[in-house]
Amino acid sequence: MAGNEQAHSGESCGNGCPPAAPGVRKSHHSPEFKNGLTTRLNRIEGQIRGIKGMIERDTYCDDVLNQLAAVQAALNGVGKLLLEGHMKSCIIERIEAGEHEVIDELLITVNKLMK
Repeated sequence: MAGNEQAHSGESCGNGCPPAAPGVRKSHHSPEFKNGLTTRLNRIEGQIRGIKGMIERDTYCDDVLNQLAAVQAALNGVGKLLLEGHMKSCIIERIEAGEHEVIDELLITVNKLMK
């Protein structure tokens, strides 16, 4: 459920998340969404440990580089899921609230993701 992410400031989001401190933005994810992200990140963490072991065992560089590419692709997948949820909820809500500066914020974030 990538679209269940909400940013709010100083008030409850209405979906069971606690109020944030004034001026602090938070996101809210469903337990299923968080579990999915956590599973992906745990897998990536295991891949990183595997790459460290490959380096310690003097594994052929091309094999290590291929594993690094796989980790980068997996991280990009997590980023895409978060970006999708962010755009479908937080961005829409902030635009509807008249906070059009969120577009500039989003563009900066997308540029960072595309490096």
